[in-house]
Amino acid sequence: TFFILRDENSLLSKVALLVFVSFGILGFLDDFIKIKLKRNLGLKAYQKIVGQVGISVIISIFVYNSGLIGSEVLIPFTNKTIDLGFAIIPLVILFFIAVTNSVNLTDGLDGLAGSVGFVFLFGFIFILEIFLKKQADFSNITIDEYKNLMVLSGAVSGGVLGFLILNWFPAKIFMGDTGSLALGGLIACLLCFTKLYLLIFIMGFVFVFTIFSSALQVVCYKLTKKRVFKIAPFHHDLELHGIKETKIVYLYMLTTLLLTLGSVLLFLGV
Repeated sequence: TFFILRDENSLLSKVALLVFVSFGILGFLDDFIKIKLKRNLGLKAYQKIVGQVGISVIISIFVYNSGLIGSEVLIPFTNKTIDLGFAIIPLVILFFIAVTNSVNLTDGLDGLAGSVGFVFLFGFIFILEIFLKKQADFSNITIDEYKNLMVLSGAVSGGVLGFLILNWFPAKIFMGDTGSLALGGLIACLLCFTKLYLLIFIMGFVFVFTIFSSALQVVCYKLTKKRVFKIAPFHHDLELHGIKETKIVYLYMLTTLLLTLGSVLLFLGV
């Protein structure tokens, strides 16, 4: 669908697609080792992080040297930017590692990562549309690039929606690291290529809270030998409190939907 509908200037969307596939391959290796080689942990932790860092370093150098992106960070719902200079490289590396792992951790219940990811990607199409209309200083090349990102976001969101038909509780197929790392890589690309890094804390709040709950659990246990939650990430804690799996998925999806709608409305008001 993407290759049929895309316009001529599609460097950013092609790179995003390459990153999507690259993280998917990394996740596939992890899943393959777990299933075929009967090794429960899949890739070793250091192997997975080396792969993630490697991809992230390459994309960070591309971002820094790209005239389409550069070293600026856009403050959401404003026209103000912060130029980080060379510091954008470590920021992009950390950003991609954090986003991909947060989506990966969210993939803990049937339909959870898929439904939240679908709402995010579908909502981002509208963000891009508003973004283009508000930025009168865009060149024709940049406009085409952003339109192609819209096409890519729409194509993948459609694929995720089709996947959800079989992934909804009780799931017949599962996303695994193949899907969750790929999805996280694409979400990170969309935010990075539009300089909207900070939007992850709003539209991607569910992802951020998931990785935060896991990190908080680990830190508190190491420091105090006490747990904040019965089990982390938080969606598993809700399960242990007797909340049905489908209700948790609806809660996370509705939260993302409301935050996405709020973001769209705020962008309209800028």
